[in-house]
Amino acid sequence: MSSLNDCNDAADNMVLVEEGASSRTIILNRPKVLNALLTPMGVRMTKLYESWEKDSRVGFVVIKGNGRSFCAGGDVVTLYRLLSEGRVEECKECFRTFYSLMYHLNTYLKPHVAIMNGITMGGGAGLSVHGSFCIATEKTMFAIPEVLIGSHPDAGASYYLSHLPGHLGEYLGLTGGRLSGEELLACGFATHYIPSARLPLIEEQLRTLAVHDFSAMETFLAKHSEHVYPNENSILHRVETLNKCFGHDTVEEIIGALESEVAETNDEWCISTLKKLREAPPLSLKISLKSIQKARFETLEECLKREYRMSMRMISRQISNDFCEGVRTRLVEKSFAPKWDPPCLEQVTEEMVNAYFERISVDEPELELPNKLRKASHANVK
Repeated sequence: MSSLNDCNDAADNMVLVEEGASSRTIILNRPKVLNALLTPMGVRMTKLYESWEKDSRVGFVVIKGNGRSFCAGGDVVTLYRLLSEGRVEECKECFRTFYSLMYHLNTYLKPHVAIMNGITMGGGAGLSVHGSFCIATEKTMFAIPEVLIGSHPDAGASYYLSHLPGHLGEYLGLTGGRLSGEELLACGFATHYIPSARLPLIEEQLRTLAVHDFSAMETFLAKHSEHVYPNENSILHRVETLNKCFGHDTVEEIIGALESEVAETNDEWCISTLKKLREAPPLSLKISLKSIQKARFETLEECLKREYRMSMRMISRQISNDFCEGVRTRLVEKSFAPKWDPPCLEQVTEEMVNAYFERISVDEPELELPNKLRKASHANVK
């Protein structure tokens, strides 16, 4: 497999740019892999965002995806192959690049409009939620499924999940549960909802729009946004049960609460949720729950630095090989029969969990964020 650096020449084709009157539009262009992100794409986007922020001719930035996906997150299959070849430093570069980009988006000094028309997962969720404006449509499918492949909610996900109402964040982070565009608007991840059939007109108007401030962009988007509500089957209508089950300190207690609900009500949602938790890697469940719980008392900067430590521990494979096992069985071979290590919650020790929140060694550099001249300008829980 070629080095990720060999992709630099192709980055211009994977991240396209359109210029408008006072806008610049980024188009993620890997539709065959749902616009999954590679390091060179992150490097190119970072350079573009930095240059546009300094350019007085640019009033705002739009980001969208080509095809049926906005962005399915990081290209974890590429990371898996790099790890299999022992190219750990290239994996570290990927995490550094995108975690720094998420911080940059959260602190961006100009309006940033993400059009989430399609699949929006993992790092793709970060590219949208961390910015100032998010447009959802009836085609939006939002999820944070990292736990299911032996990883954890990252790229700032522990931060924004922890700020959702009640314990919805724990549910989404531990189960990979999906949200529709209507649900995103209701819970605050989307700032506006526009039917996909009207997007071409909106995008054309954005190309000619002369806007340089947040309030003017809000006024423009609000004019075109619709008030929509989740359907009767939405998870948002199960808030009481969800909080009752996921408002516990440990994964074991969460599972116990769901089991009690099943025994009392035989509720299909509880049965389905239990199945998801039992199929997920036990270690990922525990570190992810702790991560979201800690995030409630941390800034985005602190969350990203902690998530970076967790990811470095994950790709070191010192404690578990669950990430490679998850990607191999679910995405590469598609056998869907992973052998998690440890195989059950009882064998996940507190020492194992705590290790993910510590530096691997004193020689391992911490994540450095572009924060000398910028601080998180909005808590970006919309």
